Amino acid sequence: MSLFRRRPRPEIVLADAIDRDAERPPAGLWADGFGRLAIRAVQIIVLVILAIGVVYVLRQVSVVAIPLILALIFACAFAPAMSWMRRHGVPSLLATIITLLTIVLLLSGLSWLIVWAVRDQWDDLYSQAQEGFQQLVAWAQTLPFSIDQKQIDEWLGALGDFVTSAQFGSGAIAGVSAVATFITGAVLMVVILFFFLKDGPRMWEFLLRPFRGANEQRARRIGDKTVVVLGSYIRGTAAVAFVDAVGIFIALLALQVPLAIPLAVLVFLLAFIPIVGATLAGILAALVALVANGPLNAVLVVGAVVLVNQLEGNFLQPVLMGRTMKLHSFVVLVALTAGTAIGGILGTLLAVPITAVVWGIVQVWDGPNLPARWARPKPREQLRA
Repeated sequence: MSLFRRRPRPEIVLADAIDRDAERPPAGLWADGFGRLAIRAVQIIVLVILAIGVVYVLRQVSVVAIPLILALIFACAFAPAMSWMRRHGVPSLLATIITLLTIVLLLSGLSWLIVWAVRDQWDDLYSQAQEGFQQLVAWAQTLPFSIDQKQIDEWLGALGDFVTSAQFGSGAIAGVSAVATFITGAVLMVVILFFFLKDGPRMWEFLLRPFRGANEQRARRIGDKTVVVLGSYIRGTAAVAFVDAVGIFIALLALQVPLAIPLAVLVFLLAFIPIVGATLAGILAALVALVANGPLNAVLVVGAVVLVNQLEGNFLQPVLMGRTMKLHSFVVLVALTAGTAIGGILGTLLAVPITAVVWGIVQVWDGPNLPARWARPKPREQLRA
């Protein structure tokens, strides 16, 4: 019988659909695509304002914030050593004292090495680098295409004004106030580091008290990932910097380039600034080699620097730091630029590890090995990988 049932006419169906649409409540202004976009824009503006407020507060209390951040970094870097000693029955206080003394001795030895290597030969290093730059500029004038000498002079003048300005001097030239602030910050960092090493797990459990259920599990994953990523990054960067400095030192000795020790020390320090630091160290070593031994030797120095950096980036860094913490070069450059603009030299040093920590948190947001939904690779990307 259903085969012979009469179907309703199209105009009746259309009229019923119009009546049902008329009965529905009207959509709100925030329910369509443009409204959702506006909501996201407002959320982003609020987050940016919150971030600016946090940065402003940290800058105002930098005497406390900087030692706190540095103490957290060192505590994360030496967390495996503390865990190993605790597992083998070493009392917490004794393990803390041993670790703290080790950190203080390492920092003191590094500071002494920098002062010893750079202080006595800094004038020679600066003069040779300046003379090498002048030779490079003179050679550039012989190229087929013209380079405006006036523009070069303006760049050098701007650089000189920046170095001699009160803003740069207040942060880089150690006056009485700067020395007092440094000593206060160093003592405060040691005190905070002592408590982080000794009572760090208890402090973290106290911070986790407000969380329950899935939120508590996520907070624990974030804390564990932060300690692992930050500690691995600092330990790996220090090891890579040491290998870079030793490799370039051997290359400079083989090529008979003067001032090999201060150049190697600068390589070690600049290695904590990814990409940019290695470039600056290579340029400085090449300029010294250009003045001392001529253009061919300078080219060989550049080749040695590039070779060491390639070996470090392709073999040593993935082993020491892991490929999961390897950030794209574009992200590193953006982080360095933002960190320098916000925090100066300290911001330059901390920008990349903080970015690595943020990306590590994203990777465990929804589970131990489950990134946030928006950060998960698509099936096609998984097949390509």
